[in-house]
Amino acid sequence: MMDEPDLVAAHLGRNLSTLRHTRGLTQAGVARAAGLPRSTIANLESGLGNPSLTVLVKVSAALGVPVDELLAAPRARVRHWTAAEVKETRLGHGLVSRPLVPEPAPDETMTIMTFEPGGALRGTPHLPGTREYFTCLEGRVSIGVAGERFDLSPGDVLGFPGNLPHAYQNLEARGPSRGVSVIILAKAAP
Repeated sequence: MMDEPDLVAAHLGRNLSTLRHTRGLTQAGVARAAGLPRSTIANLESGLGNPSLTVLVKVSAALGVPVDELLAAPRARVRHWTAAEVKETRLGHGLVSRPLVPEPAPDETMTIMTFEPGGALRGTPHLPGTREYFTCLEGRVSIGVAGERFDLSPGDVLGFPGNLPHAYQNLEARGPSRGVSVIILAKAAP
């Protein structure tokens, strides 16, 4: 029968492996994000590791989970965030951005964008191969992509290469416009 430290190490190994796979990360990717050698991640996943608190904190930060989730015994993987826990960011020019998924999602960015009347945002071009999708939820949003203009109404979706110059603007004069932005980042060359 395993003693308590062995059980905790086994939970850590299983939880780390599960969280890594769920996020589509390699051991090298987690190690890079945590600032640790890949061999450390492999050792932890084997269930044989005896990490320091510093290592646990780095790994939990890289995966975007609390340390106790790395060490926990099996249980349902449910987490509830209150609206106040999901941070909104004012980007200027009348735009508020809020994550749609409050956990790290490797290679993806998903946000709810709320444009005040006249609000606008010039998008930052990404690596070639990146795709962006914008779904208009409320109001009307104009998106310019490489000099071409697309006006979206509620329910409309625009997909475009994220490496092209692009900009968003609220077409509503009296109220906000809102939409969901999903950016699927291109894989960087090794």
